[in-house]
This record gives sequence, C-alpha cells and structure tokens, in this order.
Amino acid sequence: MKRVGFVFATVVIALIVSGSAMAQQYSVTYFSNANTSGAPDGTLRIINDGYEATACPNGACNGTLWADIYVFDDSEEMIACCSCRITSDGLLSESVDQQLANPSGPTGPGVIGSTFSTRGEFSRGVIKVVGSSNNDPTDPVPTYGLHGWMTHIQAAKVKLPGGAESSPFYVTETPLAEASLSDAELSSLGSVCSYGLVDNSGYGWCGCSPEDLDF
Repeated sequence: MKRVGFVFATVVIALIVSGSAMAQQYSVTYFSNANTSGAPDGTLRIINDGYEATACPNGACNGTLWADIYVFDDSEEMIACCSCRITSDGLLSESVDQQLANPSGPTGPGVIGSTFSTRGEFSRGVIKVVGSSNNDPTDPVPTYGLHGWMTHIQAAKVKLPGGAESSPFYVTETPLAEASLSDAELSSLGSVCSYGLVDNSGYGWCGCSPEDLDF
C-alpha cells in the first residue's frame, strides 16, 4: 500500500507540474508619470527569442510573432490596444508618451498606426502583453517566445536649502512580470479591445514602431 500511495502521489505531482508548465502565459507591467511636464518618456521593449522558428535560411529565421499590447488607465479601463509584429531575434520599442498613452496619437518618426482618443491624457496605468501567432488583438492566439522590459519614470521629492522642494525624475528598468493567463482574461482582453476598435467607444488602436526604431 505504501508503494501504491507513493506512485499515486508521484503521478499527481507530475500532472500538476505538467499542467503548470502548459499554462498560457502573458506579461504585465505598469507605467507612471506619462504625459507629465519635465518627465522623460517611458519605453516598452520586447524581443522575439526565436522559439517559434523552424528554419533559418541564410540566417533569416521564420517564426514571426505579434505582441498584442493592451493599455489600461488607473481606473482599470482599457485605453489602447494593438498588435505589433516582431520577427525572430527582433526588437520592438514602444514609446509610452507617443504611442501607448497619448490621446493625440503617435508622433514619432516611422510610426505605424494611430491612436484614437478624446478622453484626455493618461499619466499612469497598466500594460499587458500577449505573445500571439496572429496579428489581431481582438482575437489573440497565445504562444511563447516574447520577452519584455519596461523603463519606469519615478518622481522623488527632494528638500532644497530654505525648505523648498524639488521633484526630479529617475528612470528605472525592470523585466515584465510573467503571469498565468486565464481563459476568462484572454477572452476579456480580446472582446474589450474589439469594442474599442469597432464601436467607437473613445479609445482604440495604439501605434507600432518599425523594428529598427528605438526611443
């Protein structure tokens, strides 16, 4: 009985580990002090590690993926969504001020697409990224192979001689946090993005940079 119990427990643990490994993954982060006078711009950078590549003729690998990007304000409302192409071993750079949280639309050189909004400026919120095998953010098909980093703009109160205060900005950079993506969250991201793009809700498409453009 002891041996049977041990075997059963081993099988259960293996199934749990296997199920965890197969869970859908996506990445999450935040932005702060966007569209703020005197503050530098934040940058979202994402690479395609080539996981989906099956062939590399002359060093040019296939396995192109899309970063489906969903931007929320600090009231948990989606303000932008887009699907940005990243080839194998490629780098995508997205400006927070110009592309992801700018209601007047992207203004940088070579920007593809346009934002939307008449809902005012956004200074802080949440960004979610789903690596997808198609280029439709309203119907993402999750896959592995994307990794991202985000620069964060931090404000700090500094006491000056005489009691005055200054608020300098500092830039930090962290990897995007990996999280488990539930079926409910995946469906919600696609349907809310679709609502914004199709039904003129006041938000919509964010801009995608060419891979050779950085901020």
